Amino acid sequence: MDVSETTFQSAVLDRSHTVPVVVDFWAEWCGPCRQLGPVIERAVDARAGRVELAKVDVDANPGLARAFGIQSIPAVKAFRDGKVAAEFIGAQPPTAVEQFLDSLLPSEADALVERGDEESLRRANELEPTRADAAVPLARILKDRGETDEALAILARVPGSFAADGLAARVGLESAARNGAQPPVPDLSEAFAALDAGDHERGLDLLLEALPGADGARDDVRRVVIGILDELGVEHPLARSARRRLASALY
Repeated sequence: MDVSETTFQSAVLDRSHTVPVVVDFWAEWCGPCRQLGPVIERAVDARAGRVELAKVDVDANPGLARAFGIQSIPAVKAFRDGKVAAEFIGAQPPTAVEQFLDSLLPSEADALVERGDEESLRRANELEPTRADAAVPLARILKDRGETDEALAILARVPGSFAADGLAARVGLESAARNGAQPPVPDLSEAFAALDAGDHERGLDLLLEALPGADGARDDVRRVVIGILDELGVEHPLARSARRRLASALY
């Protein structure tokens, strides 16, 4: 597909939110471009729509060449979610082109996580045990079924994940409440029920209200709140306001 300055936005940037788009910056006079062109076209065709190819003639579209800093051709840039995700310069052998394209495609674990059922999440967790977006939903399924030991074992293999740490803290708080731990932990059942129902605002309100009087359980409640905020994302308006309230409650 030939792309021009007028069609680049829709054909490449917008389209890359759906499927990776590889852009081959080339020119008719460029010998290495003519070598690379058929190689990359065959490799893209072999992936049957999982990646798309756009070709930009730099002589006909100097604005695009300047915008993307093209100083030598052939130059290949792969776009994903509207941004350059990978690139290379110069004619490459077929094996290198194949590897480049494969790096843009979802892995087996990506596809399994996308499915989201227990069997798929288990397989994704086997493939990548430290992957939080597989471990956390799988552990949540196990927790809800009462299989807390396995849930905690899975979460323990995910380093540096606030979401995993927060869910592990919740499992611990719920277990302590069931077993009548001393000193007693605060009753957070209403907060957890709200979270399970998708009412994050109500759940966070109740957790933050419980935090000052949580005594020995304060750190666990804090970890639960931070895990929820991590799953919401830094730009979520609820997360921004809750983060300020958390800081006030703690300090």
